[in-house]
Amino acid sequence: MTPSPATRFEAFTVEHFLLIAVFLLVCVALVVLGRAHRGTEGEVRFRRAYALLIPCFTVPMQVLQLLPGDFDFAKSLPLQLCDFAWIAAVVALWTRHWAATALVYFWGLTLTIQGIITPSLTDLFPHPQYFMFWGMHFFTVWAAVYLTFGLGVRPTWRSYRFTLSVTAVWAVAVMTFNAVTGTNYGYLNRKPAVGTLLDWFGPWPGYVVVEIALVAAIWALMTWPWTRTADPVGRDAPPTRSRAVRGSALFEAATRKRASR
Repeated sequence: MTPSPATRFEAFTVEHFLLIAVFLLVCVALVVLGRAHRGTEGEVRFRRAYALLIPCFTVPMQVLQLLPGDFDFAKSLPLQLCDFAWIAAVVALWTRHWAATALVYFWGLTLTIQGIITPSLTDLFPHPQYFMFWGMHFFTVWAAVYLTFGLGVRPTWRSYRFTLSVTAVWAVAVMTFNAVTGTNYGYLNRKPAVGTLLDWFGPWPGYVVVEIALVAAIWALMTWPWTRTADPVGRDAPPTRSRAVRGSALFEAATRKRASR
């Protein structure tokens, strides 16, 4: 009796490891490229071309899953955090605005990347959902890597607080929607059917509380190293006069005062 073919994507297989290898190679290439053209016209052209590429891929895929033949109320609505993360990536790449880059950095390098490491994917190649899942996750994390480690756009405590607040609003809204409709967007009301890191955090609602606390702590650790140096590249706050400039001004004022006596 021959075994039946696989009916869903399996994590930690040769296929999965190949996808991760491609993902990592592109990460390295984007860091090298970002550092090479940082602050040039080439950077602006590449950022904006990348920003346009993302919706060219994601929007048709989003529309496809809303069509009657593919629509599933429980998973087709664009309510997952990844659905908002790619939009933030587009804005961040086009504008380098601190709020958008904050969302891409924190969401991309923790929550979105979790989908790459432990994918909750039910469709096999070459189903459109297969491409949508990997494309959406890859493009978002690649944007975070490029902006942060390639272009040097840094997170700050302001961006940390902003991302926590936005994420909390999303979680409350989606959890309420899930409770009313019986869906499970964001896996906020029950765990996914396949094994993920959430299996380590106990039953609902405990795993949600643990996840929130853990994410907040990890994001703080991801912010702290960037705030320890004085390099202003990518800071979200407007530039201010340095201590040296202020000290020089005070010294000159004191000298003029003594000379006038």
